[in-house]
Amino acid sequence: MALDQVEISVPTRRQIVPKKWALKGELFLNCSCETFCPCVVSLGKARPTEGYCHAWMAIRIDEGHFEGEDIGGLNVALLADIPGRMAEGNWSVAAYVDERATPAAYDGLLQIFSGVAGGTTGLFTMLVSDIFHAEQTKVDIETDGSKRRLNVGKKIQGEIETIGGLDPEKAVVITNSQYWMGPNIIAAQGTRSRVRDHGRMWDFGGKSAEICPIDWSGA
Repeated sequence: MALDQVEISVPTRRQIVPKKWALKGELFLNCSCETFCPCVVSLGKARPTEGYCHAWMAIRIDEGHFEGEDIGGLNVALLADIPGRMAEGNWSVAAYVDERATPAAYDGLLQIFSGVAGGTTGLFTMLVSDIFHAEQTKVDIETDGSKRRLNVGKKIQGEIETIGGLDPEKAVVITNSQYWMGPNIIAAQGTRSRVRDHGRMWDFGGKSAEICPIDWSGA
């Protein structure tokens, strides 16, 4: 199902129509920055280590709803192409939504991740200038101890692993942050990680990664 089939466009901030939604789960990502990405502490105001940010994100929804529609148990993946500082916007994004989503859940998830629905992700209406692709497909997310894996066919094949601290059995964690994802960010690093879609050929092995428990809502 293509984005235009559900008539969702990237809105301006004035076009947000608040909806009642909530989701809890985990988001993890791998980006093009050297470890550790400066965006977490600078809140996206620092320049990425490469001058731009290429990233994939995986969202595991353990429980959630959108306007009464159950979205629990679904997965979402995003490809993000950011030309400069994260906070300056102009993001180009592709969305891959779990093939198990009902039409109503698919529509709701696109509203959430485009910012249309307001709430926690409403800031996306200011940051995302182009959602150039959206589809329903198989989105596999796996949690394996200190590792996280995302597979979207041959398009995104990502694996990250947490970074140990003074106690190597415990991950380094940034706590009490004001980062958009949530206050507690687990530091990680890409192991086998690549994107091959829409002309993007990115490899993030050894690059910065993050894991964050999420509790988001709107209206």
